[in-house]
Amino acid sequence: MKKHLNTLFVTTQGAYLSKEGETVAIRVEQKVQMRIPIHALAGIVCFGVVTCSPFLMGFCAENDVTISFLTRNGRFMAMVRGPVSGNVLLRRKQFRMADCKDKAAQMAGFVLTGKLANSRTVLERSIRDHGDKLDRAAIKKVSSRLYSYIRKEIPNPNLDRLRGIEGDAAHQYFSVFDELIFSNKREFAFTGRNRRPPTDRINCLLSFVYTLLVHDVRSALETVGLDPAVGFLHRDRPGRPGLALDMMEEFRPFFADRLVLSMINRNQIHPDGFVIKESGAVFMDDDTRRKILEIYQKRKQEYLIHHFLNEKIEIGNLFFIQALLLARFIRGDIDGYPPFIWK
Repeated sequence: MKKHLNTLFVTTQGAYLSKEGETVAIRVEQKVQMRIPIHALAGIVCFGVVTCSPFLMGFCAENDVTISFLTRNGRFMAMVRGPVSGNVLLRRKQFRMADCKDKAAQMAGFVLTGKLANSRTVLERSIRDHGDKLDRAAIKKVSSRLYSYIRKEIPNPNLDRLRGIEGDAAHQYFSVFDELIFSNKREFAFTGRNRRPPTDRINCLLSFVYTLLVHDVRSALETVGLDPAVGFLHRDRPGRPGLALDMMEEFRPFFADRLVLSMINRNQIHPDGFVIKESGAVFMDDDTRRKILEIYQKRKQEYLIHHFLNEKIEIGNLFFIQALLLARFIRGDIDGYPPFIWK
């Protein structure tokens, strides 16, 4: 299972990746900078002008290693992967469940429960740890609203209603997100979620970390044989990994949002590591991007207790474990999907 921790991020512009025996070789200016055994990798993510040999692409496909190509600023462009793995019967059950409004609503309810519960924990922990630095009343109000949704709305799921709740809950949560930032508040001011392109440093960080997260979740879903494009909470759209976005929701608050807040509040990321264009768009520089990738990988190597399994696991394995639990639910092996709840 440790394999699912290891993602190779290539940010050096002009780098060339090729196959050498059973390894991936990374060349910069015709010189090999490193070689990594294929069995040590779960995926490769290339940023900007990074190229791969056709032989390496085929080699990775044969070994279930996905190669993703992103722009230098983290926008997804394309993916190379091998034949679809898994049992076709599992995918057929997934498709039938997604086509049934009641079952889709049930699954969306599980996903939304995880997201709202973990969002509340982020807020409540901030009050506990930094109550003298923030607006306790405003955060408590949002936390109570999320709790009300969990207790009163989600138990009687209606798909359209749940999508509306998800949108309102996200708006409420991000309305107090600025309260959770304690360092360099002027430079890292946050007034709301925006993207494509982000117009402030916080949104730039969030969008980048979300891109990394959806890559890992998508890979985990494909590994267990599910189709990452066919979701329940997120509507089908060509080119959009609906199921990966569904499962990602429970991980956003506890993993991605906390990672961004931690990097800022610990001064691991500095305001001068961003470029502000004339249009108002904000992008991070190469050093900042590399720093975030390093912190992201280290975070995946930390441990936590999975309360459903009652086991200590590495965070990087969490995505794969949840994908396995989802596959078991779709097959009918368990009565419901247990989202990851952070406590």
